[in-house]
Amino acid sequence: MMNAPRGRKPGPPASVNGGDHGTPVLYSFSGLPGTGKTTLARALAGHLHAAYLRIDTLEQALQDICAVRVHADEGYRLAHRIAADNLQLGIDVVADSCNPIEITRRAWEHLAEKSGARCIDVELLCSDPHEHRQRVESRASDIDGLRLPTWQDIEDREYQPWADAVIHIDTAGRSPQECFNQLLRALNATS
Repeated sequence: MMNAPRGRKPGPPASVNGGDHGTPVLYSFSGLPGTGKTTLARALAGHLHAAYLRIDTLEQALQDICAVRVHADEGYRLAHRIAADNLQLGIDVVADSCNPIEITRRAWEHLAEKSGARCIDVELLCSDPHEHRQRVESRASDIDGLRLPTWQDIEDREYQPWADAVIHIDTAGRSPQECFNQLLRALNATS
């Protein structure tokens, strides 16, 4: 597991270079399970001292605490409200979700716009299907009670291609640190 740098003190939001940028940023991560989304999203949130919202955590909490069976977008809608609160306070937010279809992606972008924030979309993929499958079949859940999707679940899942400009990170054959470094370079290029 990679360690995110801890040099920045809490305070106003900062760019990935550490300078104040004034406008909060919503970093919307997307990609199929097993591509490395959570690893990179957590690392970025730690690096920026940003709020971190993981749909899997929220959906499992709704089931465990509220006895709500999640059927559709309940986790996303809850995450949107928490993200809006943070963005309106000027706090950057890293949103970690599969974000598989155009409508969910547009919802994050609309939320950022409504909150006076920038939205930066980051898509992770693993272009090597054998490596991707091995990751999926060998990982364990880090959320109590969460049933991870099987490889068949992932193959059957709807995942629409991105129509807009987005930062793409292919994690196949690369270490988490290499992918994180690529992400930081890409984010710095958008500043």
